[in-house]
Amino acid sequence: MSVTPLRALPLDELRQRSSSKWRTYPADILPLFVAETDFPLAPAISAALERAVRLGDTGYTPPDPGIARAFAGFAERRFGWTVDPTRVRTTGDVMIGVVELLRAVTSPGDRVVITPPVYPPFFDTVIEAGAEVERVPLVPPSPDDAGGRWRLDLPGIEAALAAGARAVLLCNPHNPTGTVHTRDDLAELARIAARHGAAVVSDEIHSPLVHPGVRFTPFLDASEEAARIGYAVTSASKAFNLAGLKCALMVTADERTAAVVKALPWEVEWRTGLFGALAGIAAFSPESDEWLDGLHAALDDNRRLLADLLAEHVPAARYRIPDAGFLAWVDLTELGWGDNPAAKIRREAKVAFHIGPYFGTEGAGHVRINFGCSPEVLREAVERVGALVRR
Repeated sequence: MSVTPLRALPLDELRQRSSSKWRTYPADILPLFVAETDFPLAPAISAALERAVRLGDTGYTPPDPGIARAFAGFAERRFGWTVDPTRVRTTGDVMIGVVELLRAVTSPGDRVVITPPVYPPFFDTVIEAGAEVERVPLVPPSPDDAGGRWRLDLPGIEAALAAGARAVLLCNPHNPTGTVHTRDDLAELARIAARHGAAVVSDEIHSPLVHPGVRFTPFLDASEEAARIGYAVTSASKAFNLAGLKCALMVTADERTAAVVKALPWEVEWRTGLFGALAGIAAFSPESDEWLDGLHAALDDNRRLLADLLAEHVPAARYRIPDAGFLAWVDLTELGWGDNPAAKIRREAKVAFHIGPYFGTEGAGHVRINFGCSPEVLREAVERVGALVRR
């Protein structure tokens, strides 16, 4: 059955928004940097928020707002993953959950493995939790292999854990590469972590946005060992553009890990926004599945369009079409625009991409492009870069 792609909102309407994407730079700059999308809210979410405003339902979030059950239903429908709602606890956002879980599973000064290039807050949250960053970069695909995939450096992670690292902070699907780690790799990661008595905290915020033909494996569902030593943190905020409403989920699949989450301070849960919980319930409901399918169709078109546009206008760019999400990791090293080509592009082409080196030293010469926009905006952005290349 064919799905009609969602249409992004027009630029003049988007520029009325007050969020970071639209207020960080002047109006002459096309913003394709921060991970906000340009689509209208899912109707079920709009209805839930409008009802709350009409009722003045703006108080504290209750102990059980219903989002754990809603997420369990979503996980079963979309991933074939059975989640026990009693092992789901809320907090304000995914990075709050990550910090609190790392505090719970490490001691001050312990080392935590991250896999750069990776979402910039990973570096900061490890430090905020009182631990130290242990970098084990992803293994990049061969430049000659157009269909190649980024992979976890499993021997490197094992060496780090054998040398004393106490946890792995996983990004699955991975930001910025868009990689969806395979079940086999996740199961092997779990075996390695279990062998060394380490925990795995998996950020799965992009999981609702896995593209056609790709199978997402939740870390906790990868194996019995993964269920025993893992923690997942997720949210509706990326797929449904709800970051400002502040609600994320910490999920466990074992009695021992559930006890760790239950023992977190009450304040961790109190940081949950009521509007975030209400919107998340609506997002995870079957009523929003059709909207999400339309978003998938739009993003699938755009990830392929970006490949065509770069080939036409910026042929020196290297880009692997991502498995998930609306973020593209693009290597512009061959243009000779330095470690941070985003600065030149923003200054001279009036397009804001995310800064590659923020994702680690592996990001030198790279940019991250948000293609969660209209095809017209994406085309205009790449054409502006192409004009800069031809100067």
